[in-house]
Amino acid sequence: MLYHVRMDVRLPPGLDEKTRTDIVMQEKQYAQQLQRAGKWPHIWRIVGEYANFSVFDVDSNDELHQLLSALPLYPYMELTVVPLATHPSDVNA
Repeated sequence: MLYHVRMDVRLPPGLDEKTRTDIVMQEKQYAQQLQRAGKWPHIWRIVGEYANFSVFDVDSNDELHQLLSALPLYPYMELTVVPLATHPSDVNA
């Protein structure tokens, strides 16, 4: 099942630099692990924002929820999740 996910990160202004650096490093490692596993095949930065558009390829809603809620930045994110279906005009379908 494919999902389009918009992730907007809102770190608190008073967050100390070491904590911020550690969380961002953990986030990168986890995200790359999911990419290598094929669960997170696409990620694009949204220009001018601390946000991204991503595509996840998972087996269920529950699996997606588990993966997203395990993101180190999850407590600081606003997420918008959209399930995707094949379009009938897609020449690759």
